[in-house]
Amino acid sequence: MSEKIHLMVVGAHCGDAEIQAGAIAYKYAKAGHDVTFLHLTAGEKGNPPHISVEDYREQKMKEAEKAAAILGGKSITLDYKDAELNEEDETITRVAKIFRELKPTIVITHWENSMHPDHARCPRIVQAAWLKAALAGFDIDGLPPHSLTRMFHSENWEDMEGYIPDVYVDVSDEFDTYLEALSQYWFIMNSSDFRYYDYYKALGTMRGCLARTIYAQTLKYPVGANIRKGIAIPGFEL
Repeated sequence: MSEKIHLMVVGAHCGDAEIQAGAIAYKYAKAGHDVTFLHLTAGEKGNPPHISVEDYREQKMKEAEKAAAILGGKSITLDYKDAELNEEDETITRVAKIFRELKPTIVITHWENSMHPDHARCPRIVQAAWLKAALAGFDIDGLPPHSLTRMFHSENWEDMEGYIPDVYVDVSDEFDTYLEALSQYWFIMNSSDFRYYDYYKALGTMRGCLARTIYAQTLKYPVGANIRKGIAIPGFEL
């Protein structure tokens, strides 16, 4: 693929985007494409006992920047509050403005069914922002319209209801760097509630087995989309 693209991964909290599609993002960054991780909240309310919510927010934003740098991308964290994400027009317009400013080609985000309300709202915000960014009838600070080419969902342990992968992306060469990026997050390495690092290492291994490769990460088309199953992002194969 000769044309340069911009791959954006949108997560509800710092850490979501990276665990879900960090290896895929790094695959495209290595090939010379632009990569952005957009976090709608910091995920600060999962703070450990030794640190305040506000201090943990700052810590997670710094961890996000370190992880993004390792994966060849940039990190943006918005100031919405963890566990209070809403689908109001202000939120949608803000994300639409980012789409018009940064002009992503492909956006990867959460699957629509989740036990976490922020996760479930995130893809709906993305879809609504895509429409608003694309339509010239919406004036957003005078910025020209921009439409995404494709949107995909990605895999998160909290979002597994009805998640059946359509695309398996071989990330064998990227997986060690992906794990290094994950290790920048305190919660991934130290959570007593869930073994994040072990889970996503095992998930990459399992998806790699099904894809007949060493490691893989998966993507799913939105409901109602024209599905083209495969082993690479259709139209953007590397």
